[in-house]
Amino acid sequence: MEIIILGTGCAKCKSTFEVVQSVETESKIDAQVSKEEDILEIVKYNIMSLPAVVVDGEVKIKGYVPTKEEVIKVIKE
Repeated sequence: MEIIILGTGCAKCKSTFEVVQSVETESKIDAQVSKEEDILEIVKYNIMSLPAVVVDGEVKIKGYVPTKEEVIKVIKE
């Protein structure tokens, strides 16, 4: 599983990355978590609000910092 956090490096983007990383660690999910801060790459996902969480190429969360429960839910979908 590949999880990408889209964001330009703002506080909300960093918080989202931390939440996703903690879920990965605590839930022992086999996932590769990475950040994408290049605006030209982010634009390819056709979203208007950041941060965003992309799971296996599909935007699952956008525009706010998710809770751990929300991250677990979208990962298990």
